[in-house]
Amino acid sequence: MKISVLGCGRWGTFLAWYLADMHEVTLWGRENSKHLQTLMETGKNEYLTLKDNINLTSDINKALDNDIIVISILTQELYNLMNDLQNYDLSNKKFVLCMKGIESNTGKRVSEIMIEHGIPKNNIALWVGPGHVQNFVAGTPNCMIIHSYNEELSRFLVEEFKSPLIRFYIGDDIIGGEIGSAGKNVLGIAAGMLDGIGMSCLKGALMSRGTYEIAKLTQALGGKIMTAYGLSHLGDFEATLFSPYSHNRMWGEQYVKGETFGKSAEGVGNIKGIMYLAKKYNINMPITNALYNIIFENKELKKEFDDLFIRDTKGEFEEF
Repeated sequence: MKISVLGCGRWGTFLAWYLADMHEVTLWGRENSKHLQTLMETGKNEYLTLKDNINLTSDINKALDNDIIVISILTQELYNLMNDLQNYDLSNKKFVLCMKGIESNTGKRVSEIMIEHGIPKNNIALWVGPGHVQNFVAGTPNCMIIHSYNEELSRFLVEEFKSPLIRFYIGDDIIGGEIGSAGKNVLGIAAGMLDGIGMSCLKGALMSRGTYEIAKLTQALGGKIMTAYGLSHLGDFEATLFSPYSHNRMWGEQYVKGETFGKSAEGVGNIKGIMYLAKKYNINMPITNALYNIIFENKELKKEFDDLFIRDTKGEFEEF
């Protein structure tokens, strides 16, 4: 099978590297992409060396020749990409979205953006779950999940993509998968802040109450509550809330230390997108709201964290 991967950053390059053991792979990046230029010049990046059978290109026509299109770019760039592709016939392509984000200004999920651009919903899948490039390249296996509106597509992709390195599960809740995978990035930032102020012991409470917030929002959008407790959210916590490789955790830690993290952290934009949805659907999300106040309203971190502890007493799950 011929597969194209759009996006040659850290994760997109890994996906091409992984899939090239099983399929013919084309890896696409924009002509001015520093990631593509590095790969073209050296055949590697800081994480891995490309396999010889990966076709590198900046020609979108070549990338769109294949029937399976994997997209791994920043969520906030997806609108621009799909606008660039609006004159191409994509109706028969199968799209696998490998992004863990919510559009910050509109609260749109990634599959919603695709549907808005004319992609049939049954041709869309979401590939998410735990794992870092560094661990995979070292041969450490993990479990992931592929959600879709179309169960037949999920099953097909799981069979085509599975290997001893990644055990896949078949998902049937793309809404929950999108909200959960974006939400875990938000909680990763909170975890980094806890690390930065020497309060890592609160990560257990963060995991529990944070998952509850995401489950409530998932339910309000029509997804399944239990998806928040699966691989796309809770199952990804080790990689996001604890790992030294987590960009979101590192961003949060360096933020509270007054330092700047020089790499992308999707959770920052996700905070805005999730708060947009929380207000739209009238869902109380105190942890996400505290992060919004700290980062975007310049509120004092200690006060926001203290306020979380003096809220009204209630039952643990009484809002479900």
